[in-house]
Formats: sequence, structure tokens, C-alpha cells
Amino acid sequence: MRGSKVKIRLLIGVAIIAFAYFQKCNRQEINPYTGKKQTITMTTDQEIAIGLQSAPQITQQHGGLYPDEHLQAYVDMVGNKLVNSSLAKDTPYKYDFHLLADDQTINAFALPGGQCFITYALLSKLKNEDQLAGVLGHEIGHVLGKHSAERIGETEFWKTVSTGASVGADMGGLIGGIGQNTLLKNGRGDELESDELGVMFMIDAGYNPEAMIAVMEILKTAAGPNRVPEFKSSHPDPENRIEKIREAIKKYKH
Repeated sequence: MRGSKVKIRLLIGVAIIAFAYFQKCNRQEINPYTGKKQTITMTTDQEIAIGLQSAPQITQQHGGLYPDEHLQAYVDMVGNKLVNSSLAKDTPYKYDFHLLADDQTINAFALPGGQCFITYALLSKLKNEDQLAGVLGHEIGHVLGKHSAERIGETEFWKTVSTGASVGADMGGLIGGIGQNTLLKNGRGDELESDELGVMFMIDAGYNPEAMIAVMEILKTAAGPNRVPEFKSSHPDPENRIEKIREAIKKYKH
């Protein structure tokens, strides 16, 4: 009796995992801007909606917007110049650039659909407009690369696989761990892809792409000597990123 119950559980588990793979294959598409195959479970309009809905909460978490209209206008000017000079202009995304009041966290990030953010802490470390273009170009790359949408699609896939493994045998934790590692690995790939796209956008807009290397040096200094080893981090080591940025500059600079 016990054997037949285990067999039934195993069959149900296999069916759930097979369904997850079938769903994933059906939801794979080629990103028209990067040529990369991705698992995407939402429409472009849904990406934009998620970004717009999440922006106020994200802003609040970083102390609101920085209260200087001139600095915000400066960030807008550089961001819009990058968008309007590159293939980002031909995407359906609505790009907005937000300067956050947070003066402690050195960071910049993007939400799905075009909402891009930079903290005052990071802006205050940048020496010139080219470096700001390097930061914002990278974030535009995340949007255009559909990286958040892909993470959501991959997470849904691994949740379903984990459920199937839990039903079939008590291995949900192991499968879940594999899923997390895959997400981390892809996260590093996303950062490198965004660096490359950022270099391309900078060149298209007339900025000096070498400035992105200076930004990496700033991030490296900010991280300090206790930086998390690359294999434990979702971001590649700044040194590795610098090497890839140099390759991208050679690739796109005429």
C-alpha cells in the first residue's frame, strides 16, 4: 500500500515538473533588442505597470526624492539624451529617471518598464556627466534587456518545479537551491549585458565610454576590503566588469 502511494506521489511530482517545463518552453521568446532567448511571462504593458506601481514605494524606502530641482533636471537631461540617441528610443518603454534622497546607500537600479533610479550617495561620488551617463546607460540596459521580467518568469518556473519535487519526493529544498543559484548566475550575466548595452548607449549619445570604468572604480572603493566574493554575490566583481567593459568599448567604438 505504502509503495503504491509513493508511486502515485512520484507520478504527480513528475507531471508537475513536466508541466513547468512545457510552460517555460511556451513562454520563451527572443528579446528583439538583444537577441537573447528569455522566459517572459508578462506583456510589455504589464512590465510598465509593475514599474509604475512599485516606484512610489521604492522612492519612499530611500527617503523620497532629492529636493533639488536642478540636480533632478541634470539627471533627466543625461538619461533622456541616452534614450533619444540610441535604440532605447524605439522601445515601447516609458523611461523616467529619479534622483533619490538617500545619501548613505551608493546605488542605482531599474524597475521593469523604464523606471530608473540613482541615489544622491552615488551621484555625489561621480565626477562628471560622462560618469553619470555610464550609470544611467547601465540601468537603461536592464530595462531594455527585460532582466526583471525574466527574473519573474524564471522564479515562477522554479517555484513550480520545487512544488513538483516536494510532491514526488522530499527534495523541494534541493531543487529550490538549484533555482536560486541559477537566478544568481543569471544576475551576473544581466549586469555584464547591461554594462555592454550601457557602453553602446554612451557612444551613441557622444559620451566617453571610458567613464564607465571610472564608475566601477568608485563602486570597488565603496565596497571596501570586505567585499563579498563574486561566487556568493549576484553582481560580478568590479574587476571582471572592467575587463568586459574594455572589450565592449573595442567592439562598439569606431
